[in-house]
Amino acid sequence: MFRKFSLRSRIFIAMILLVLIASVLIAGVTIYQYREQSKDYHQERLERKEGQIKQSVDYTLQKTTYPRTTENLAYIFKDEIYQIADVQNVNFNIYDLEGQLIISSRPSFVNDSISVCLDAEVLNRLSASPGKRYVEENSLAGDQYQASYTYITDAKFKSIGILNLPYFEDNSFSNMELREFLLRLTGVYLLMLIIAIGLAYFISKYITRSLQNISDKLNQTDLTKRNEKIIVDDPSDEIGKLIDSYNGMIDELEQSAAKLARSEREQAWREMAKQVAHEIKNPLTPMRLSVQSFEQKFNAKDPAITQKVAEYSKTLIQQIDTMSNIASAFSNFAEMPAQQNETLNVVKIVKLALDIFNENYIHFISDEEEIIAKLDRTQLIRVVTNLVKNATQALRNVASPRILVSVSSENGYVKIAVADNGVGIADEFKEKIFEPKFTTKSSGMGLGLGMVKNIVETYKGSIHFTSQPEKGTVFTVKFPKEKELSKPVFGPFSENTPLKDN
Repeated sequence: MFRKFSLRSRIFIAMILLVLIASVLIAGVTIYQYREQSKDYHQERLERKEGQIKQSVDYTLQKTTYPRTTENLAYIFKDEIYQIADVQNVNFNIYDLEGQLIISSRPSFVNDSISVCLDAEVLNRLSASPGKRYVEENSLAGDQYQASYTYITDAKFKSIGILNLPYFEDNSFSNMELREFLLRLTGVYLLMLIIAIGLAYFISKYITRSLQNISDKLNQTDLTKRNEKIIVDDPSDEIGKLIDSYNGMIDELEQSAAKLARSEREQAWREMAKQVAHEIKNPLTPMRLSVQSFEQKFNAKDPAITQKVAEYSKTLIQQIDTMSNIASAFSNFAEMPAQQNETLNVVKIVKLALDIFNENYIHFISDEEEIIAKLDRTQLIRVVTNLVKNATQALRNVASPRILVSVSSENGYVKIAVADNGVGIADEFKEKIFEPKFTTKSSGMGLGLGMVKNIVETYKGSIHFTSQPEKGTVFTVKFPKEKELSKPVFGPFSENTPLKDN
């Protein structure tokens, strides 16, 4: 998931996470340190209190007149236990070696809450401990509770009883200090977080600024135009190497584009020469045969000589007209006249273009009486007539031919559609349909659709088609109503031709 973010976002998020993780870790270490300090404090305090009480107990045993035995502990400490508890400000209990309660410094009305008999586990742990001391840790009513157990000995260090010191840990002051410290720490880290967000934003922006510049230039790289090189003041070593590589690539692209353009122009002229030679040879062959036949059969005394000369002349004129049409077609395609843009009613102009056709199966529809756009009248008529002419040629073997021409508005564009129910276009021909010399007809140069595409793209428009074999074809042309000025296109064989596939 993190890899899907941009480099700038990664740097920004990483810096923020670093501050957050540091704050959490420091807060965790602080809490841990406070708890350890509190634990050490209570352990030391318990040992100190235990030592003080034990000294008082030993002192009482030294000055008593009773024999120092387990049985006499209740008498020895009958009054002394309360004095010691008052002086040390802590309550404690005395048990015999069997774990039975002998006496307690607590008032009699709370004695019920004191264990009158110690657990066997406590006795076992106390007897097994090396220092003859055992501390029991537990929790009571949500507070930490400790109880120390140690032996009371006589003058000969013989155990005669067990001293029990209950100790409740009071952490209220420590917890209050901890809360205050965490509040201050939170305030500091909130300030640091705000500063880190600002620094992360500017640092990530500074680091990725050069990369963004390179990215923008890469996105703008286009073989059809001259690309600008990247110039950055004082780039880092890594960015500098990347910029040098890009600028070197731009130089290589320009050289390759120039070579490709020259190669394409040369290839285009070769193809044009082949096409022109092929189209001119078609009418030359019947002309040659006609001349040879006339030469062999000519007889000045033939009474029908006048009629034969007329037929011979008619045949030659037809072939000459064919050659003239070929020359005009190539001329119109290769040299597109300059655009004379004017504000037109496209509906009216399309109707006018259809008037030259006599076929009664050509129909026109439009939901609007007037669609205004800035176009060249002649080129618009040429687009419509070429599309309709292609449609009529696709209907030669159709029993019930029909062509429907429609004009409509669509999202700021003028949409012209020419639909027929002809033979359609086979799948293997669809990718070649706009190539200048491609045709599926037995006659013609195959330049009509190429010229239409040329005109449409000059206006920043679009042309596409849908077709099903034996069902029909629909050509759709879209022109922007407000023409965007673009570089004139003079045909696929000009030096100004963009380097792109049609």
